[in-house]
Amino acid sequence: MNKKTVAVVTGTRAEYGLLRLVLQKLLRSAVLEPQLLVTGAHLAAEYGGTVAEIEADGTPIAARIPILKFGAGPLATADTVAYAIGQFSRWFWEHRPACCLVLGDRYEIFAAAQAAAYTGVPVAHISGGDVTLGAADDWYRHCITKIAHLHFPSCAEYAARVVRMGEAPGTVFNVGGLGDENIRRMEKLPRAQLAESLGFDVTGPFGLVTFHPETAGGAAPEAQMAELLAALEEVGELKWLITKANADAGGSRINAMLDDWAAARPERAAVFASLGVKRYLSAMQCAAVVAGNSSSGVVETPTFGVPAVNIGQRQAGRIVCGNVLCCPAEKEAILAALRTALTPAFAQKAHAAVSPYNGGDTSGRIVRVLEEKLLEPGFGAPKGFYDGEPG
Repeated sequence: MNKKTVAVVTGTRAEYGLLRLVLQKLLRSAVLEPQLLVTGAHLAAEYGGTVAEIEADGTPIAARIPILKFGAGPLATADTVAYAIGQFSRWFWEHRPACCLVLGDRYEIFAAAQAAAYTGVPVAHISGGDVTLGAADDWYRHCITKIAHLHFPSCAEYAARVVRMGEAPGTVFNVGGLGDENIRRMEKLPRAQLAESLGFDVTGPFGLVTFHPETAGGAAPEAQMAELLAALEEVGELKWLITKANADAGGSRINAMLDDWAAARPERAAVFASLGVKRYLSAMQCAAVVAGNSSSGVVETPTFGVPAVNIGQRQAGRIVCGNVLCCPAEKEAILAALRTALTPAFAQKAHAAVSPYNGGDTSGRIVRVLEEKLLEPGFGAPKGFYDGEPG
């Protein structure tokens, strides 16, 4: 039989790391064939050119769709989305996949989902139902939910929210989190091997830091980064392993601040555009504390039981486990949270955290649902609005 094609879109290092297991299982499917569309920061040298990680995996790439050509800022983001819709629409129209699989909430994913809808390609969405009040991604995500025909939220609370948004329960599958599955399944590097790979000594205590711009609420990314760096400066007992910000507005400016700060402290800090998923998870496992405002600090650290400090409002609204401390993006608040996170008492509390995102074979469950639903007659027909059970 002819396989059904599934267009899988990735624009960032973090998202590809989450999709790896799904892609591997799609490649082994007897009825589905993935077509990987690579876009966004993957194709930009200033964000690490992380398409190289995909190539190193040997994952086939169906198309490279560069979209980052308009600079930074809100208007540039709008121009990027408009341009990306056109580029993805042409690919979908020419190749007619049976489905487009997207993950998360970024603007390039929002663009791809819109393009699929315009060209009559049904969308399957991983990680709907979250709330992140400090990022424009919050409303991108909910818009993708209303476009999508299939939903793969990461926990029961988020699945219930998707249904409350009018999506029929039969289209919503609580599969758990791909990040949690990655952590449980992937072989991590021992600390000494990680240090050798990085060229930076992490054999002693260190913190792992990732900080992205807040894109909602009027926050000033450079001012927030200055507060964070001032706090890191005072935690002299740790070295700092830092990954750069993503391609959101303001990311390049705070990345330049990180480069300057680390260059002045080569024995204490190292900055990487991307660690790759294996080194990143290995570092998270070994870290004394994970700090910043990445979703991984909230969603993935509970699986390791590592102390985490979530800074600012970017992740506000997500489920926060007992291993995570939240604080404003202000030096004294960050410093106080870091000091608490590094105490033996809090380390013990963090170790006892239970992740709500453990869905078992998350990637396998996603692929099995796709195999079943894409073969159903009428899949992708216009959907209604679910108002709940009558009575």
